[in-house]
Amino acid sequence: MAATIPTVALLLAASAALSLTGCIGSQGRDSAPVGRTTASDLTVVPIEDAAWGALNPARGEAGPRAANLWGDRATSDATGFLVRFAEGFSSPPHIHNVTYRGIVIEGLIHNDDPNAEESWMAPGSYWTQPEGEVHITSAKGEGRLAYIEIQRGPYLVLPPEDAVDTGERALNVHAANLVWLDASTTNRIKLSGDVVPSHGPRMTFLWGDPQNDAPSGALVAVPAGSTTTFDASDPEIRVVVIKGRPSVHQSSSESTSVLAPGSFVGSNSSNGSQVTFTTREESWLYVRARGSLQVHATRQD
Repeated sequence: MAATIPTVALLLAASAALSLTGCIGSQGRDSAPVGRTTASDLTVVPIEDAAWGALNPARGEAGPRAANLWGDRATSDATGFLVRFAEGFSSPPHIHNVTYRGIVIEGLIHNDDPNAEESWMAPGSYWTQPEGEVHITSAKGEGRLAYIEIQRGPYLVLPPEDAVDTGERALNVHAANLVWLDASTTNRIKLSGDVVPSHGPRMTFLWGDPQNDAPSGALVAVPAGSTTTFDASDPEIRVVVIKGRPSVHQSSSESTSVLAPGSFVGSNSSNGSQVTFTTREESWLYVRARGSLQVHATRQD
């Protein structure tokens, strides 16, 4: 059964544990993002342009639909992709050949041991599913959309008879139990002089260690009426919109794109990366980066 995390202290401990166990498989470079390239410095894939196919072709039309945002889940690469479930979907017990991480974007998702009581995760909730562990996945409500990420592929659905115990354990963290840090509690957030910490971005570290050169993932809550830049020392940065409709600035073309939940932005830079968003409403952004990640925030004019 997936662990439930009721307190701030336990959540922080779980986050530290994930930095040791959440990255299974190849540590090689991520594949370049796929989708519609709108500027030389960024690849932007609005969810409206996502290319959907069957997540598990054996399930036919009854199975979930999936769309790669970066990488290719059919290869050995690390990959990030969307999954859309039918209303009332509930899988049979099964396993996967790789560990995956998931973030709920729309609707409610239950992912747990087949004998566990239903525990529905709302948008913004985060979970991990270990390689080889038998589980079921169910979905209901509006949208029923999740972002899934694997550190190596291919992503396969296998029968429960193939179960193995790798020692890793599942983790479900409801959005209401996320531990948020602001500029007063993490040096990853830098504010201009007219922004106070309580009105600036907030971060919750989900997996990995942002202090080394391996990938790590964080969820960033960007307040309404702000301009926020993600600055990474490494060119690999991946951003998925979880909540809100932020606009992304593309410096080479001086244009902007308004992005709905499920949309993707990836850096094409050969050096360090910078991705800038402006927001009219609070937005939650999942950010995957290597090495030092800084979040710079200013107010909009």
